[in-house]
Amino acid sequence: MPVYSMTGYASAQHSTASNAPEGEARSQPVTQLGLEVRSVNSRFLDLTFRLPEDLRQFEPALRELLGGKLKRGKVEVRASVESTSATNIPEPTPKLLQKLNATQDSIRAWLPTANPLSVADVIRLAAAEQGTSRDWSADVMPLAEKVLKELLSARQREGARLATMLLGHITQLRALAEQAGPLVPKLVEQQRLRFMERWKEAMALTEGATLPEAAQDRALTEATAFAIRIDVAEEITRLNSHLDELERLIKKGGEIGKRLDFLIQELHREANTLGSKSAALELTHISVDMKVLVEQMREQVQNIE
Repeated sequence: MPVYSMTGYASAQHSTASNAPEGEARSQPVTQLGLEVRSVNSRFLDLTFRLPEDLRQFEPALRELLGGKLKRGKVEVRASVESTSATNIPEPTPKLLQKLNATQDSIRAWLPTANPLSVADVIRLAAAEQGTSRDWSADVMPLAEKVLKELLSARQREGARLATMLLGHITQLRALAEQAGPLVPKLVEQQRLRFMERWKEAMALTEGATLPEAAQDRALTEATAFAIRIDVAEEITRLNSHLDELERLIKKGGEIGKRLDFLIQELHREANTLGSKSAALELTHISVDMKVLVEQMREQVQNIE
């Protein structure tokens, strides 16, 4: 299955002129339905609708359609209905003009100081009348399915890009883990020799007050404790295990965002522990590089469904 991002955008329009005969399309007003969907990352699926009054009735069906295909993300759906003609000005019908004139006379009889209707007011009311006369039952859902398909394609393309970036970071983290592994035995041996030299110097200063065997045992004990304290083999093993699981999930695809987020937290914990156990500048640099990569992965994983 592909990896889907929660970020995407899609839009489409439907015009009544496309269903009308060519001759009538030029003479009749054109009503255009526009629909756009945009989504960003979110912990859960959060659907928001911005619909005109003519399309409010379709919100439950749109919610069911989107909820069946989208699992996570903050999704905003906007729709618009615009009526135009060849001159972009709707022409009021005689019936509407008569109704507006009668209504205006009635209002001014009670409110003589009321302003009369302007041409712009009449045009606006005519546009509203034409907008409410259209039945969009046969157009809204097919248009929504088209927009949803485009949105899924956009989220899939972005998801593929994120998956490629994550796999690249996994490769870099594996390389850093391989660099860290051989450093630990060298550090342990260096520290053991350093302990032995210090105890020999201490023995020379005490002029034999302490038995050489006891001093040597004490030095070996300190070296062993140091080796245990800086041993990061377990952290590297767990880190590689988390990387294996991350790679498996990314290649599997599907709804993996929450599981990836959990594994990223575990990676960050192992990188921190490796840094806290660091006894050499090389390990410190490796830990810092790991944490930078893990933080970059965290930002990318936040956008995966």
